[in-house]
Amino acid sequence: MITLRGLTKRFGATVAVDALTVDVAPGRVTGFLGPNGAGKSTTMRMILGLDRPSAGQALIDGRAYRELRRPLHEVGALLDARAIHPARSGRAHLLATARSNGIPTRRVDEVLDTVGLDARAAGKPGRTLSLGMGQRLGIAGALLGDPPVLMFDEPVNGLDPDGVRWVRQLMRSLADQGRTVFVSSHLMSEMQLTADQLVVIGRGRLLADAAIDDVIAGSTVAVRVRSPHPDGLAALAARLAAAGATVQAADRTELTVTGTTADRVGDLAHELGVRLHELTAQAATLEQAFMELTADSVEYAGGPTEGGQR
Repeated sequence: MITLRGLTKRFGATVAVDALTVDVAPGRVTGFLGPNGAGKSTTMRMILGLDRPSAGQALIDGRAYRELRRPLHEVGALLDARAIHPARSGRAHLLATARSNGIPTRRVDEVLDTVGLDARAAGKPGRTLSLGMGQRLGIAGALLGDPPVLMFDEPVNGLDPDGVRWVRQLMRSLADQGRTVFVSSHLMSEMQLTADQLVVIGRGRLLADAAIDDVIAGSTVAVRVRSPHPDGLAALAARLAAAGATVQAADRTELTVTGTTADRVGDLAHELGVRLHELTAQAATLEQAFMELTADSVEYAGGPTEGGQR
């Protein structure tokens, strides 16, 4: 288990991580989410002893990383896919890592096979590796010591769709083996398919620590309404707003309604005699739940699009 207790990191007057208390349990994939600058990478670096906490603790199976006698046998991590000497081949990089941690040479070939890097790809100098190949090599390095705890920061960055699916299956298989899998990602759709548990932070503070289904269930459900009659739709929008619903107009023939049900929208449309071409309750998504959770934690937000929405 990864245990964080009051974990805090300050850089001068800036608080990057603010009293974070979380347990990352084995046997499941825990997604680590937050906007850019939320403190995710800093948290992972403190877990791995790369940054010293200003306060609190980050423990792996009850011990700080610096206290682990054989760290690669206990925790594997991918934080930066480009962290390889530019002139050293991928295989040589793994061999040096293995030797420094008492890992047999045969394990290097095993993990290269696991991540799908053949002898030709593994023999390329680090400077020639594509981002996707670098990601696969970094995952191989994390698996090298066959550790029970694994941490990955943006592991699908640079991978093609087949590679993304492979990473998803790998994460699930590692969790099914009883390992602790802690994954940071900005791909909400992928996290929705992969994670069992979510830890969401914003401006360094914990916003959510719950099962993914519970996080999504807390999101607002929207109703999509389309009508060929703009005047009637405008009247419906006014009636819905008066009833306390929130109404957004995509254009003169389409509305997105929150704060009420599809049944209620349909009843009001019937009362007003508005003919509808569509009345759909849109299923909540992790992306929608994430945007609602972190709305007050985003440092840089884009302006409205031509359709009027961000």
